[in-house]
Amino acid sequence: MSFTFNFAVVRGIQAHREYYIAMIPLGLLSKLFQNEEGYISPEHRAQRCINESRIPEIRDYILQNRDNYVFSALSASIDGDFTFVPSEVDSSVGLLKVDMGARFLINDGQHRKAAIEAALKEDQALAQETISIVFFKDDGLKRSQQMFADLNKHAVKSTTSLSSLYDDRDDLNNAVKEVVRTNRFLNRYVDKERDNLGKNSLKLFTLANFVRANRRIIKPDEFSKGTADFLKNYWGCIFTYIEEWEMLEKKEIPKCDLREEYILTLAVTMQAWGRLGRWFYENDHSMRALKSLKEIDWLRSNPEWEGRVLDISGRVISNEDAIIRICAYIKRQLGIQLTKEEEQKENVTRR
Repeated sequence: MSFTFNFAVVRGIQAHREYYIAMIPLGLLSKLFQNEEGYISPEHRAQRCINESRIPEIRDYILQNRDNYVFSALSASIDGDFTFVPSEVDSSVGLLKVDMGARFLINDGQHRKAAIEAALKEDQALAQETISIVFFKDDGLKRSQQMFADLNKHAVKSTTSLSSLYDDRDDLNNAVKEVVRTNRFLNRYVDKERDNLGKNSLKLFTLANFVRANRRIIKPDEFSKGTADFLKNYWGCIFTYIEEWEMLEKKEIPKCDLREEYILTLAVTMQAWGRLGRWFYENDHSMRALKSLKEIDWLRSNPEWEGRVLDISGRVISNEDAIIRICAYIKRQLGIQLTKEEEQKENVTRR
C-alpha cells in the first residue's frame, strides 16, 4: 500500500471481528463514499435505494438546528486492503491505514450522509464538523446484506407521545406539554409515553392524540404567548365543565365505566374538541359558552351519537366525518352556528 488514507481510530471487537471508530469531517463524506450510478437489483446490493423525499427533512433539521443537531454514527465496510497500526501507549487506539484503491460502502446511514451533503451546499461551514463512522472489513455481498438486516432488525421507532415529550424545538409542542403539566386532571390521566392505551391502563388519553387535537386549534405559523394562554384556558374549561371528570376524581364513577359507557375518552372525541377549539380561537368567543358542556349526555347509549360516533353495530367511527359531526352536535348544544360543511354532515347524519 504505497498511498493510503490515514484515520485516527479506536479499535474494538464484536463477534470475534475487529472494527474501528473514526471521526470524519462532514466535508469528506462525499469523497469517501461514492454514490452508486444506475439501477442495481435488490439481491445484488447491500443497501436500500435512497428515498429522495427523506433528504430535505433531514437536511432542514441540520440547518435549522445548527447549534444543537445530533447524529448517530454511520456504519461502513472497507472493500480493499487496510492495516491497523496501534499506538505505543494503548493498543486499542491507533492509525487505520487504508489503501486509496479501496472502496468504502455504507451499511447504515446513507440517508444521513445524503442529507449532510445537501446541507453542505447551503452551509459550507459544516464541512469542518465531524461524524463518527464505524468501519468493518468487507467480507462480501452476503455479509454486507446481513449487516444491513441486523442493523435495522431491532431498530424500534419511538412512540409519537414520547417524541413529543422529549422534543423542545416546537413552540406549539412545548405549549401543549405545559397545558398538560399545569392542568391537574390532564397531568394525571395523559400517558406521555405510549400511543395506544391498553384496557387496563391507568391513563385516559395519550400525549400524541392530545398534541394532534391542539394542532387542529393552532396552525404552525400562528403561535405566540397569547395562543399558549388560550390553550390553557380552553382545555381548563373542557376539563372543568364536563361533570364526569369530577365524578371520576371523586370516585363516583369507575374508570372502566367511563371508558366503556361514555364517549369522553375516545380519540375521535378529543379531535372534535380540537376542532371546536379552533372555532373559539378564530372567533375570540367567550369561554362561558362551554359551561353548556355539562348539559350534554356523553353516554354511548345517547341516540345522538349513532352515526356520529358509533355505527349501527356499535363500533366507534374514527374518521374525519365523525370528528366534524361530533363537533357540530356540540356546537348546537352550545348555541353556536355551524359551518356549511358541518351543516352538510349533520344533514347526512339525520337521514
